[in-house]
Amino acid sequence: MKRYDLIKLSEQFTLDNIGKGWLPQISAYGQASIQSAVTELPEALKTMMAAQGESPRGISKFQYRVGVDVQQTVYDGGAIEASRNVARAQNEVELSRNAVDIYAIQNRVNDLYFSLLLIDERLALNNEHITMLQANVNKIASLHKGGVAMGSDVDVMRAELATAQQQRVEMQGMRDAVRQVLSLLCGKDIATVVKPDEPALATGLRPELIALDRQLQLTQAQEKALDSAIRPKVGLFAQGFYGYTGLNMFRDMYHRTPTLNGILGARITWNISSLYTRKNDRSKLALQRSNIENARETFLFNQSLQSTQQQGVADKYKKMLAQDDDIIALRRNVRKAAEAKLNAGVIDTNNLLQEITREQQAAINKSIHEVEYLKALYSLQTIQGQ
Repeated sequence: MKRYDLIKLSEQFTLDNIGKGWLPQISAYGQASIQSAVTELPEALKTMMAAQGESPRGISKFQYRVGVDVQQTVYDGGAIEASRNVARAQNEVELSRNAVDIYAIQNRVNDLYFSLLLIDERLALNNEHITMLQANVNKIASLHKGGVAMGSDVDVMRAELATAQQQRVEMQGMRDAVRQVLSLLCGKDIATVVKPDEPALATGLRPELIALDRQLQLTQAQEKALDSAIRPKVGLFAQGFYGYTGLNMFRDMYHRTPTLNGILGARITWNISSLYTRKNDRSKLALQRSNIENARETFLFNQSLQSTQQQGVADKYKKMLAQDDDIIALRRNVRKAAEAKLNAGVIDTNNLLQEITREQQAAINKSIHEVEYLKALYSLQTIQGQ
């Protein structure tokens, strides 16, 4: 979640830097040189000037200057705006990729949520099981005092009760571990969870598809940037320097002292070298679009397969749920009959424990089927897009 702000902040810096391309570009320099040759007057002109008493020293081969160059873009062929669009498209790609990562975390949260819900269901059933076993321990202990049951019957029931209590400790430890991980992922303490309603049909787009759309938009922005690269550029320039020689070369022939000089003007440039690679650059972008479209087709195909498989899982658990209540009712009736037979001395404790265990397992199965059914529906929603 923090990456969203970081990506947005990075975009602001990038766009701000690109926008500074409209500001005057200023550079300062200093140089000194010794030349092998300099501009000289023709010999005939020197002779004529000498006859009139003029004898210029000529331009020195040692020259120096310090100056400032200023460039101001007037028309850039759309290059700056194209760079802005590319930067925005790249930012959207980063945001969409981050959304994909968050979506994957949501899947993990769903798994942990339903795991915690299932543990809570089993803990509730375990408590009912312990209550039932405790009641039977008390009943058989009473029968033992009356001489109807043996001491081993009491021991068997107490051992089963201790096992159930041990299972509760184990499940409580599992619950604490799952709850802590879920709390860390959600950024807040998760004390309890509730069984959710069946989710509505998903109608949104998966973030992976949105990310592919953003990549296509990026290639479109990059293609427009190619168009701006072949357009001419128009700008103003100003050059000012202090040094020797200056712009007045005839003066410098007489005086070897530095002067202040300046030039103002307009310039049009057209760099046609981008035409050399334009065809290949456009072909590369077309290839990228083909790869993106191929990735989209593959994703949609896999999404369809996963949806079909998950729908089958949901349908399976829904059918099993339709029979769970009947199975539990039948198991409860058998267990009650076994308790009555035990009171009458018809069956032993082991037979009663078998019926109690079967009833407990039937109730556990129903809880598992309910949670797994809901989990399958929410997984289907996640696969299809929330």
